[in-house]
Amino acid sequence: MPFTVLLAAPRGFCAGVERAIRTVELALDNRAPGDARPVYVRHEIVHNKVVVDDLRSRGAVFVEDTREIPAGATAVFSAHGVSPAVRDEAVARDLATIDATCPLVSRVHAAVLRYAGRGYTILFVGHAGHPEVEGVMGEAPEQVRLVQTLADVERVEVPDPTRVAYSTQTTLSLDDVSVIVEALRRRFPAMVGPQASDVCYATQNRQEAVLALVQKHHADVVLVLGSPNSSNSNRLREVAVGAGARGYLLGTAAELDADWLLGAKRVGVSAGASTPEHLVQGLIERLRALGASEVQTVETSIEDVFFAPPPVTKAIRET
Repeated sequence: MPFTVLLAAPRGFCAGVERAIRTVELALDNRAPGDARPVYVRHEIVHNKVVVDDLRSRGAVFVEDTREIPAGATAVFSAHGVSPAVRDEAVARDLATIDATCPLVSRVHAAVLRYAGRGYTILFVGHAGHPEVEGVMGEAPEQVRLVQTLADVERVEVPDPTRVAYSTQTTLSLDDVSVIVEALRRRFPAMVGPQASDVCYATQNRQEAVLALVQKHHADVVLVLGSPNSSNSNRLREVAVGAGARGYLLGTAAELDADWLLGAKRVGVSAGASTPEHLVQGLIERLRALGASEVQTVETSIEDVFFAPPPVTKAIRET
């Protein structure tokens, strides 16, 4: 049965991801002629296998631990940010470091440091094990408490309930964050926090676009392109399901199961902030082959944010 494809806009790459990828590309391109030494990247530069594999084919080497990087080599910190301990390890190994941390993540680091310096306990809403969370919590490990669920809200202990602040991971669901923050406020009425949400503009915009696909345009199914370890991509699928659609996360068009489309009249398509546009177009072509009669773009906001990459030439030339 023919169906209509509803293509979310905005979708895919955000300014922080574009900056991070461009940073690695510049580091590779700025090596001296004949210099085949790799550029090391601590953690995946962004959470997308296709992007990582492409950079790897061009000479980037991805590692999970700074100690895996040879002394004196060039190292790029991923968009997710790192803790002070990682930076100290890089100095000890005499690494030429290039920081590709998303500026919005850096803003969260700065806020945590500011609250810690004022003697606050910081309740950080996020997912354990995510590199962004590890980096932020590493700024003040004695003063930061991780809050993942409503149950954690009731369990968390602080030395002084009148000196409590909160911050959040940038890639969470807005709804999940608001529920937990409201619960924290009930338990700690004096709690302070950011004037605007720490959830980044791109995460908010993509979630609102997916919500519009389902609530305003009645998508029966929503396909989200993104890697399984991409927090913001997983949240997009959850937003679709929460709004009443059948939601699926897939890395490429090849992973699409035609049975997912059974009975669907409208199929929404979105992509996580680390997903390149060519994967979206590949999925559209696959959907056309499976019976899509038309493709309609559903635009909910326009993004014009740009983050310039950090200077890389000096770091490369000095190695």
